[in-house]
Amino acid sequence: MDGLFLYKIIILYMLDRIDEYTLTNTQLTSFILDKGYTNLFNIHESLSEMIDSGFITVSTIRDTQHYKITNLGEEALFYFENRLPNPIKQDILDYFKAERINLKNESEIYADYYPNDNQEYTVECIIKERKDTLMDLKFNVPTRGLAISICDSWRAKSPEIYSYLMTELASSPDQDHPQN
Repeated sequence: MDGLFLYKIIILYMLDRIDEYTLTNTQLTSFILDKGYTNLFNIHESLSEMIDSGFITVSTIRDTQHYKITNLGEEALFYFENRLPNPIKQDILDYFKAERINLKNESEIYADYYPNDNQEYTVECIIKERKDTLMDLKFNVPTRGLAISICDSWRAKSPEIYSYLMTELASSPDQDHPQN
């Protein structure tokens, strides 16, 4: 079996098995390198070819690439999954089982920022649960440093912020401000 073909099937299999989340470049490459399946050059060549072929998509959030399998990639995997050795499949499933909470946290709670037309920065803070967006909060801040600071603290503070907003927004005005 051609080496790049095997690496592509490994990547497609990983992305298919983690379908409710995305995988970052670091997560994919760390797993494949740690298992000694190939080198970084081959991984990146495989990823690039699969993006060009439409088997996977990539999005960038705060300088981190996130990969997701496409319908075309799922179809290709259907035809070639049987060529992926069972021990490699088991390694992938074991990795996901051991890293499930870390994978979930990295793909479900994230923040990014970008410059806007007002010479400020728009910060977007997101909480997802599987494929559903629970919260997508956008706001402007005056400096890049403040945008970075907010993004950096979002993961740790998001549960508390989400809970606070839900409690405040769901409370009846009569409960908080009784009329005389």
